[in-house]
Amino acid sequence: METNKTFTLITGGTSGIGYELARIFAKNGSNLVIVARDQAELDTTAAELKQSGVEVITIARDLFNAESAFELFDEVKTKNIQVDTLVNNAGQGQYGEFAETDIWRELSIIQLNISSLVILTKAFLQDMLERGEGKILNVSSVASKAPGPLQSVYHGTKAFVQSFTEAVRNEVKDKGITVTALLPGATDTDFFNKADMLDAKVVQDGKLADPAKVAQDGYDALMRGDDMVISGFMNKVQVAMSNILPDSMVAAQVHKQQRPVSDDKK
Repeated sequence: METNKTFTLITGGTSGIGYELARIFAKNGSNLVIVARDQAELDTTAAELKQSGVEVITIARDLFNAESAFELFDEVKTKNIQVDTLVNNAGQGQYGEFAETDIWRELSIIQLNISSLVILTKAFLQDMLERGEGKILNVSSVASKAPGPLQSVYHGTKAFVQSFTEAVRNEVKDKGITVTALLPGATDTDFFNKADMLDAKVVQDGKLADPAKVAQDGYDALMRGDDMVISGFMNKVQVAMSNILPDSMVAAQVHKQQRPVSDDKK
């Protein structure tokens, strides 16, 4: 494939915030590489996105696997696709007390949320630095700013993503590269279903953000060159409070928000 076109690559681009980001980039004229595990979902999403008049390339990869991020980058290079914007969106969590949850699933989540993100960021950043331009949007979370009882590994991975993103941004700030972190709160996506978290109070209360609004906040922040954006007023308040209160108090508040509603009936 010979092309002089530039592309935005989005992981987890067929659902949730990643899908909404893909729609926004397409609406604004960006050609896309969308990455997800299911080829049928990729094909359906690509057909929709192409209606915006952009080129859409699909790559099926399971970023839970250690080698998949390397394979993804190699395929992009083999096809001579120039990625000028990288969106590291794919991520999952697991719900429950750490002593009782599945360690193998948690190790896979660490691979997805941290290792694959680091691999893709390094690989594409090196290309961007050679060209002297590029953009990277890492989907972090307000979870990065607080200890997360009942989601300890997820919160831990997002704390890594946030710290990592801020550090890399500082390293490349004078080299033509924008690195931005998007921090959503609880959002109406399939995240909670995949995390076995549908009984959690934060989900049952029904106060979940619109993923389209979250995606727009992230896109706008990236285009402005911001270091980070917390999506949603109440999430901004929550992060501000967590910066002031002792971690033990914040952990207790998060535990209360995330406990199963069935506990209230006992």
